[in-house]
Amino acid sequence: MMGEVLSVIRALAGEGITMMIVTHEMSFARDISDRIIFMDDGLIAVEGTPEEVFTSEHGRMQEFLGKLSVE
Repeated sequence: MMGEVLSVIRALAGEGITMMIVTHEMSFARDISDRIIFMDDGLIAVEGTPEEVFTSEHGRMQEFLGKLSVE
C-alpha cells in the first residue's frame, strides 16, 4: 500500500504539481523534492534544496538521518 501511495506522489511530482508532504521517508523526499524543511520541536531547523538539507551540519538533522540510515 505504501509503495502505491509513493508511486502516485512521484507521478504527480513528475507532472509539476505543487505539493506539501509530511514524511519520514527521507530518501523519497530527497528524490522528488525541490525544497525540504526539517522541523525540530515545532520550529524550522533546516530549510533548503535536498542537497543543502542532507549535507547540513545541524546536529539534530544529522542525528535524525543517522537513525534512518539515509546516505
